[in-house]
Amino acid sequence: MARPRSENVQINISIPNEWKKELENLARIYSVEEGRTVTFLDLMRRAIKEKFQLGEGDGE
Repeated sequence: MARPRSENVQINISIPNEWKKELENLARIYSVEEGRTVTFLDLMRRAIKEKFQLGEGDGE
């Protein structure tokens, strides 16, 4: 049986290495606070959703 298609789309972006390091450090802090694994990509998704007041997607 085939896997159902996702409504999500994958994009490739470049960010400065320093941003990635800072986001990874913040993700570790959030992971401890929330008691679950939070990745730097999760933080980027959250920031975009909050900044542009986007609705919930399948990403989380």
